[in-house]
Amino acid sequence: MRRLYRKKALSLVKELDAFPKVPESYVETTATGGTVSLIAFTAMALLAFFEFFVYRDTWMKYEYEVDKDFSSKLRINIDITVAMKCQHVGADILDLAETMITSNGIQYEPVIVNLFLPLPTLLRTLLLIQNRLREEHSLQEVLYKSVLKGAPTALPPREGTASEPLSACRIHGHVYVNKVAGNFHVTVGKPIHHPRGHAHIAAFVSHDTYNFSHRIDHLSFGEEIPGIINPLDGTEKITSNHNEMFQYFITVVPTKLHTSKVSADTHQFSVTERERVINHAAGSHGVSGIFMKYDTSSLMVTVSEQHMPLWQFLVRLCGIIGGIFSTTGMIHGFVGFCFDIVCCRFKLGPYKPREVVLPDPHVNNRAAPLLTDNHVQE
Repeated sequence: MRRLYRKKALSLVKELDAFPKVPESYVETTATGGTVSLIAFTAMALLAFFEFFVYRDTWMKYEYEVDKDFSSKLRINIDITVAMKCQHVGADILDLAETMITSNGIQYEPVIVNLFLPLPTLLRTLLLIQNRLREEHSLQEVLYKSVLKGAPTALPPREGTASEPLSACRIHGHVYVNKVAGNFHVTVGKPIHHPRGHAHIAAFVSHDTYNFSHRIDHLSFGEEIPGIINPLDGTEKITSNHNEMFQYFITVVPTKLHTSKVSADTHQFSVTERERVINHAAGSHGVSGIFMKYDTSSLMVTVSEQHMPLWQFLVRLCGIIGGIFSTTGMIHGFVGFCFDIVCCRFKLGPYKPREVVLPDPHVNNRAAPLLTDNHVQE
């Protein structure tokens, strides 16, 4: 009984076979079929090869949410060179609450004017990338991916000895401020704490020495991440006017970066530049200097690295193989059908009339006349 049930079950399973096997004696191979198969296998190999590179690649996913962290401090990283002596300029930060932030983390380093442009080739490359970023925003994903490889996109530290007078000043360091709007500025005179406001001692500085030509080597907010290019890195402003005022209006966006190798809380920012000449007689009031007015956004951006899962790669691979098999099979069958129609219509190839030899019953060992298929039918 068990054997009988097994035979019935096996026969039932055989009836459900969706892939019936055709004996090889009934299979006819052709040169055209072999050519199509060769093309199909080549296409499968190429597409599978390219699909593997797509599987290995990653992309960045952007998510937006409200920034609820108001109590933490915001770090500002600064590296700017001004074409004035260090004893004549001062840098500090004043926030929206008129609170003066002490600049203990900012250092003043005298440099020579020749060091003002130490690496012109690297600077040109950096400015070229900045221009491309403004035109093609998707290039930012390439920069995020370069973080994974540790690409050195920042300027290297300065080297060399001073052989000329130290007539320029490099202001660099970092400062922690409240997450409110503020104003980082570099102007004439050292800043002082004043109970009624904010002041710089500029009375002892000659007006002829005013020169706020500058280059911003680095300006960023939050944790420093190697490989990230900030919008103002490499910015250079040259002026011959003693009363020039440079303004940068910055909007800071909190950003969380999560990749397979890097996880950091940093900040992106956008900037609008403006410069004008101070002329009180013409109604252009203000103070000569460099002013960076920043404000924080209420939205936070989370940038995470995404990777294609293995199951999706396998599904796409099966789709490529099955799709090419089915498509080439249908194309081969359609081309063969059209070929048969044309040959049948014009009597070509296998449909060409064949000559038939009829034996003569009255004459032995004699060749019979050659007749066509039409004569035979007659």
